[in-house]
Amino acid sequence: MNIEETPLPGIGVRRELLLGNGRRVGVVTHRDGQAELIVSRADDPDACAASIPLSAEESAALGQLLGATQLISQLAAEQENIAGVTTHQILVRAGSRFAGRTLGETHMRTRTGTSIVALLREGDVIGSPRPDQVLEAGDMAVIVGTDEGLAEAAVILQART
Repeated sequence: MNIEETPLPGIGVRRELLLGNGRRVGVVTHRDGQAELIVSRADDPDACAASIPLSAEESAALGQLLGATQLISQLAAEQENIAGVTTHQILVRAGSRFAGRTLGETHMRTRTGTSIVALLREGDVIGSPRPDQVLEAGDMAVIVGTDEGLAEAAVILQART
């Protein structure tokens, strides 16, 4: 896949990806650090069909969601032959009771029978996080377990302070 980069004088840089359906999707990074998710018009790649301004936190979360696809696909393929086990992603939101606290403090495995197998943070993967790993707002926790355990894990990680 080719990412096209276009300087936008006085504004910043546009980076776009040509999708298989002929549409273009990309990001405009402004000189002041702000970002916009853009979708170009099908009939005119220089015209914008949609533009969504993103905060730094939103950009990071979106990047994690998109970057997690490959990791989740790999985990899902590995568990296909294990009945009753599922992989789920749970976002640690700002204001979560466990944002700023260690993974061990959640007592996740003891309380739910699930395991946090990775954290996706700002485009990086923290594989097999240790109990002393601090969870941060914006982290995407990749958790493996039963459907029931995953539902309980979501309640735990998304509980507000």
